[in-house]
Amino acid sequence: MLRIFMQIKALIKRIPVVGSLAQKLSRTLHREPAVPVVPFRTSPDYWETRYASGGNSGVGSYGKFSEFKAEVLNRFVKDRAIRSVMEFGCGDGNQLSLAVYPRYSGYDVSNMAVEMYRLRFAGDPTKSFANLDQYKGEQAELVLSLDVIYHLVEDDVFDRYMRTLFDASTRYVIIYSSNSDDNHGYEGTHVRHRIFTQWLPENRPSWTLIQHVPNRYPYQGDYTQGSFADFYVYGRRTEV
Repeated sequence: MLRIFMQIKALIKRIPVVGSLAQKLSRTLHREPAVPVVPFRTSPDYWETRYASGGNSGVGSYGKFSEFKAEVLNRFVKDRAIRSVMEFGCGDGNQLSLAVYPRYSGYDVSNMAVEMYRLRFAGDPTKSFANLDQYKGEQAELVLSLDVIYHLVEDDVFDRYMRTLFDASTRYVIIYSSNSDDNHGYEGTHVRHRIFTQWLPENRPSWTLIQHVPNRYPYQGDYTQGSFADFYVYGRRTEV
């Protein structure tokens, strides 16, 4: 029986269309971080093309990294009695699958990502998703930015994103990102590191950093084993 199954599996892989679909399904079921080679033109275009090509949010949204992030975020939501959470740059949905939030709204620049979310969480009335273009100024107590800022290559895109991020929150903003201007080796790619903490004092002085949580798995040369992102928790001065 096993031999027959293996023969059928091999035959399916030789059929172009079915084989492609089978491989995508297998990758999805096994949560294999897929990072297809996508040429960079603009930040929104990169992510739309990446998801349409069968890619996902990357290694940071899977395995030990996603578990670490979920642990920190779920604890914060519980300890601060957060009732509503909003995220800008929600990705492929794997990180959200570990979240325990009373109510969640997710926005992304990729239509493909939004549809992936809607399919994955269909029937869950506590969650809603939309393209960033459809954001109309809604607010939440806690606003999240996870592994997004260092993917905002263009200055105007970064500035607009940061303003949206903080204006959307009534209490807290949590950013999970690098905070460095070392971009050696990243030129021309979809990654641009920034010291984003310098943006706050001049542009949103009513917000202050209330907590910095170092990564449990710091980057030491291998991005599959360590991350250059830490947690930065901001609060309105009235919440401090």
